[in-house]
This record gives sequence, C-alpha cells and structure tokens, in this order.
Amino acid sequence: MTHENKFGMFIHWGIYSLTGLQEQAFSRYGLDRAEYEALKDRFDPVDYDPEKWVLLAKSCGMEYICFTAKHHDGFCMWDTKYTDYNIMNTPYGKDTLKMLADACAKHGLQLSLYYSNPDWNHPFGYNPKSTHQWKAVNKDAPDTEKYREFVKKQITELLTGYGKIYSFFWDIPTKIEDPSMNELIRRLQPGIYINDRGWDKGDFSTPEREYQAAEGTRFTRMTEANNSVGQQSWGYREKEDFYSIRHLTHAIDRYMSMGASYLLNAGPDSKGVITEEYAKRFRIIGDWYNRMKGCLVCHEEDTYNYESRHNKCIATKKNGRTYLHFYDGIMSDAVNLKNYPGMPKSIRLMNTDTELNASIEPLPEYFNPNGVAEVKFLHIRGIPVDELQNEPIVIEIEW
Repeated sequence: MTHENKFGMFIHWGIYSLTGLQEQAFSRYGLDRAEYEALKDRFDPVDYDPEKWVLLAKSCGMEYICFTAKHHDGFCMWDTKYTDYNIMNTPYGKDTLKMLADACAKHGLQLSLYYSNPDWNHPFGYNPKSTHQWKAVNKDAPDTEKYREFVKKQITELLTGYGKIYSFFWDIPTKIEDPSMNELIRRLQPGIYINDRGWDKGDFSTPEREYQAAEGTRFTRMTEANNSVGQQSWGYREKEDFYSIRHLTHAIDRYMSMGASYLLNAGPDSKGVITEEYAKRFRIIGDWYNRMKGCLVCHEEDTYNYESRHNKCIATKKNGRTYLHFYDGIMSDAVNLKNYPGMPKSIRLMNTDTELNASIEPLPEYFNPNGVAEVKFLHIRGIPVDELQNEPIVIEIEW
C-alpha cells in the first residue's frame, strides 16, 4: 500500500444544518422523529455553489474533498432510487453530489465519499453490535443482511454515477466482518482507497479529533487524520466553539510530517454556504500550508538523529533536502542541533521563505568546569518566533 499523504477538505452537510445545532442533533438533542424528518420539506439550499467550495479548497492547497453522501440520520444527498429520504424530495430537488462531482472534475480536485453505517431511517438499519444506534427506527427486528443488500445498492449508485472516486470513508465500525462490501467497492472503482471503519480493516486508518499517536512515530500504515474547525460539531453549528489556528496548524503539520493525510472539515449552512466564520479559518490555514511549498506531501522519513535541543521535532526529507518540523513551536528564536552531517549549504525558514544564519559552535551551558566545550551545536538563529506564534516552524536544510 502506497503512503498517500495529501491535504483535503471534509464536508459534513445535510438536513441537520437546518437545526444549527450539530450533525447528530436528531439524537443528541432528543428531537422528535416526525419533526426532524420533516426538515427535508424545508431543505432548500438556494445558495449552494459547489465551485465556491472547490475553489476555497484549491486556494488552501487541498487536493481532494470528502463529502458526506449519507450521515447517521439516513438522509441521502444524492439521487438514490432506494429510499425517498433524499435530496430529490426536497424543495431544492437537485442532486447536490452530482453538482459537486462536476465542480471537482472541472477544477482538478479528487472526490471522496463518506457513508454512514448507522442509518436511523432505514427499517433494517439497526445493528446491535455497533455504536451510534440511538435513533434507529426499528430496534425490535434487526436484519443486517437485508440492510447490507440496501447498502450495496446505494454503493453501486455512488460508485458508478459520479466519476472517479479517490477514497471511500465508512463511518462507525460495524463490528461485523463482511469482505464482500469492500470487494464490491474495489470492483466498481479499481484503485480506490477504503478506510478502516467499515466491514473489514480496509486500506487506511482514520484517527479523529485529538487522537495522539506515539511521539514522532511515523505511520506504518496509510493514515488519514481528520478534524473539524469547530470543536462541538462537524455539521453547521450557529454558536460554534472554534479551535485556535495554532491548534489546527500544529496538528496538520504533526500528522502530515508523520506520513498521514489530513482532512479539515467545514459544515455548510442550510443554504449551502461555507460561512465566513468557517472560510476565514480555512484561508489562514491555507496561507500557512501553501508557504510549505509541498514539503508536507510525498516525503520520506529522515532517520538521522539530529537531536534538537529543547524542541520537539520531526525530520523528513524530499528532493535531497531535510525538513525539520517543529510542530509544537520553538522555545526561543534559535534552534540547536546536537547531531548534524556537517555545515549546511543553505538553511531556509519555510514560514517566511527566508535564509537563516547558522554556525557550528559551543553553547555556554555545555562548557565543563575546566572551560572545555563538551559538544558543538549547529546553531540556527534569527527565527522570528514571536511573529509566528500560530504556526509550526518548518526549516529546510540542504546539506
């Protein structure tokens, strides 16, 4: 399995956006079923323009969009023949997924699809072995075999009617082994990547939110980390608590320098708009990401033990250069490496695209009482750390 690692946009969007609460508002807020499902009769995203989503993603350096075709409530955002609970039976009446697929194709972005295993609307959607089953419509007579037949029909629609699909994101592990589910996906879309939340282990792992991998450990399996700009919701929330830019950029740098892809999520509102509160955060993060000049993708691990003094660091290499990712920031305006192959040919601060000065010299704290320097450091100085407090520091070195 190749280690794909890219930056992408996650989109959680459905009739739940009308609540302004959360993508699982039906369950977490204990909403009445009839009232919730009647939201489809008011769902009319007249301002939906998928090209704006795609162009926002591209401006941030993102290479793909992962779209929630169906979330836990069972409402389908495409023209499906297998349930009336779908976007075509709303005042809007247009296939939102087809529109997004066309916009992605037009602007050269790859498209991925999210599909929820729980389905709170389907009569056979209840799975007693799994989680997130709170609002299942029929808990008295579960039939996962009949439900799987339904899922396969919907997967066939999704993977034959919307062009090339980059990856498939199951959500909520079923705890039921059925290799035929992913076999169908691969048959319909050869070369597709499938995550680990479905009916077998799939191709890639999906750490979510604040998952902490071992410090500095490179992922040995294809991995796609994901988080939302909002702390309380993935779908649109009117009174959202937004993560700090620092928190998100540091997470993106950490995961991607460890070899993972990263999906950053937005929740469009009920009109189909990624509102300015969300979009401005994407633009700021995208500005930082674009200044990394591609060093976060298609890199290799640099196994040399540089041993950065005082600062956490992940080292990668690409095109003959080393990249030191100080994903947690740096303590001062200098970086000191105890180990190094020699004097660098050049050192560049990626954040500002400027050359940095360096020397090989002892530091005062490393002189012993006899006045002898025990070690000489590669001393890289002049980093404007106070101006870059919201960003991971990334240094490029050509040896």
